Amino acid sequence: PKYKLIYFNARGKAEHIRFIFAYAGVDYTDYRIPKEKWPDMKKTMPFGVVPVLEIEGVGQVGQSNAIARYLAQRYGLAGKDPYEALQCDALVDTLADLKQVLWQYRTEDDPIKKEERKANLMKEVIPYYLKRFERIVKENNGFAVGDSVTWADFAFAVSLENFELIFGNGSLEPYPNLRALRNMVFSLPRIKAWLERRPKTEF
Repeated sequence: PKYKLIYFNARGKAEHIRFIFAYAGVDYTDYRIPKEKWPDMKKTMPFGVVPVLEIEGVGQVGQSNAIARYLAQRYGLAGKDPYEALQCDALVDTLADLKQVLWQYRTEDDPIKKEERKANLMKEVIPYYLKRFERIVKENNGFAVGDSVTWADFAFAVSLENFELIFGNGSLEPYPNLRALRNMVFSLPRIKAWLERRPKTEF
């Protein structure tokens, strides 16, 4: 089928989906909504939000991880069996919990509250999650799930890239296995080619 991925000109909630397309070698339309067109396009989206995957002759569907999961299952990136698929889902959903807390920090306007949030993040929240993710990746010899590449690796790589952009290049030093996972994903030939040609965006 022909695919069209509809999102803003950003990595955001769509980048791990783009990684799946790149890794699988699947052609698709990477439609990036111009700001001035969003108010009108918003009315045409299933629930008024993006990303949305449009499948020619089938329809449109939203929710970034649902889209990623569908494509991962279709292109062999959802683990080797139902239990590995479950592990992928659980890890990506747990990662989403952490990203929600990070989003609250990034969107906090009050500078004093923002510093308080950052202190709590750096001291408690981030280590709590990243230590556990680090242990899992170490146990799996460099992968998020099992012993081969899954869409969970892509979700982690994209999030870890953003994490370093927010907190600085040295922020992953305490987590060598997570850093190695990100580097592994970014060095996969088709992902590397995508990184070289993708539009440069802030987020």
